Amino acid sequence: MSRPAAQLRDLLSAVRLGRTPVEPSPKPWNLAGVAGWLVEISGAGATAAFTLAMGLVLEAQRQGEPVAWVTTTESSFYPPDAAEGGVDLDALAVIRVPDARAVARAAERLTRSGAFGLVVLDLGATEVPTPLQARLAGLAQKHRAALVCLTEKASTTPSLGSLVSLRVQAQRRRVSEDRFACELSVLKDKRRGPTWSHTEMHHGPAGLR
Repeated sequence: MSRPAAQLRDLLSAVRLGRTPVEPSPKPWNLAGVAGWLVEISGAGATAAFTLAMGLVLEAQRQGEPVAWVTTTESSFYPPDAAEGGVDLDALAVIRVPDARAVARAAERLTRSGAFGLVVLDLGATEVPTPLQARLAGLAQKHRAALVCLTEKASTTPSLGSLVSLRVQAQRRRVSEDRFACELSVLKDKRRGPTWSHTEMHHGPAGLR
């Protein structure tokens, strides 16, 4: 039986028995699943953090949500790879600031405007002061925006702070000559608990094939 047919069967059964039907849970790693949250994607060395963040960018653009990517002048994603993956670079607002300490401050201004459904913060190894984290978390909730922080940390290293609602560790694993499994391991999830994982299959960019 197909999944839609099974869901319809369960719905009709619940109605007959007088129960309130339970809606199927959405996938945790998507724009709706992280909207209103302060999220941290951490990783050390060659990880899949940028790839998995770009998946959210692509989804947001397909839904008509404006997206901002805040980074320093010394760090960035590789635009040709993003474009090859379907991201509309002309519609992606990329904000470059002098250093990583200014990334979170710029993201606060962008989120406060209420204009962006997704803001990605490329923080590297830089920490964010707790008061600024509190403002970011509050603004994310107020505007139902997803704030996704990319950090360079091992899984054993503490997260940005207690105000992070979801922290995942990103890694990539070669499965064939030109294909990689990009995986998320959940380290903290205030809503669901660390009970799920996420994997995406991607072709490697030209330099990894």
